[in-house]
Amino acid sequence: MKRLLTLTALASCLALGTAQAQEKTIYLGGYGGSFETLLKEKILPPFEAETGAKIVYVPGNSTDTLAKLQAQKGAQELDVAILDDGPMFQAIDFGFCTKIEDAAIFDDVYDIARMNTDKAIGAGFVATGFAYNAEYFEKEGWDPPSSWNDLTDPKYAGKLVVPPITNTYGLHALWMMAKLNGGDEKNIEPGFKVFEDTIAKNVLAFEPSSGKMSELFQNGEIVLSVWGSGRLKSLADTGFPGKFAYPKEGAVALMVAVCPVVDSDVPELSQKLVQHFLKPENQVLLAETVGFGPVNTKAELPPELAEVLPYGTERIEAMNAIDWTIVNPARGEWTKQWTRRVEQ
Repeated sequence: MKRLLTLTALASCLALGTAQAQEKTIYLGGYGGSFETLLKEKILPPFEAETGAKIVYVPGNSTDTLAKLQAQKGAQELDVAILDDGPMFQAIDFGFCTKIEDAAIFDDVYDIARMNTDKAIGAGFVATGFAYNAEYFEKEGWDPPSSWNDLTDPKYAGKLVVPPITNTYGLHALWMMAKLNGGDEKNIEPGFKVFEDTIAKNVLAFEPSSGKMSELFQNGEIVLSVWGSGRLKSLADTGFPGKFAYPKEGAVALMVAVCPVVDSDVPELSQKLVQHFLKPENQVLLAETVGFGPVNTKAELPPELAEVLPYGTERIEAMNAIDWTIVNPARGEWTKQWTRRVEQ
């Protein structure tokens, strides 16, 4: 009888231990919309099944998620955060991200996706370049846009949209115009001068909303914009005759980045979840559904996606990467100048 009781107690302890392991919860902050749907339906369930953990998804754009991290400083509720690369570098500077532990899967990641930091890693590429109405261009006999300098072409007057620099796409455009005219992150003035003297005259609106941008294209009010490859894919998937063009000087890399948050009460699971996003099969799902180019070199895309997304060594290595450690501290002053000089 004693042996039976002992075995029963042992079984109860094992069952309790298993239940406790299954009750571990990871709080993940990331984008809403189709990205949230993809994660909840396809990417996160296999992780939960494998680890026995439960993932609570906290949706919001990068600004929202960064604000949550700031509000919870010293008592973080999030365990893993997904942000655009610019806000991610802010999160790192503020001390919200902890070091990523080494794992074999990182050997398959493009160097540019490592972001020169050990506290975050790119989970997907978006290229900032040109979205254009291919049907309209063909009707007019125009060649597809091929250079950042095309933004200065008067034939686009009133048919062009560039987001403001409070939006990453607009900031990328300003930075590229600075680069092409002798400047860089430390000397942004050449970019401002080109926008002020030439590009602004062509711009119908400095529109930050992706929904409004899509509407302007669909209504025929614009035929060209500075935009992201993923955004254009979503618009083209509706049947709109839009195409994405990579400028000959290189598109700009906008990375979707992920980091394990400091002081997590499930640190091992947080590290595993970061790695989970980099698996080739998940990289393909991100490409197919939300238009993120794979950061894992072993992810294989079908030809129709490979043609339009930032994919493959040649295209990835041609992209320009902005130094957010210089840009973030200066962005407030740049925004004041933009409002005064460009969007006046």
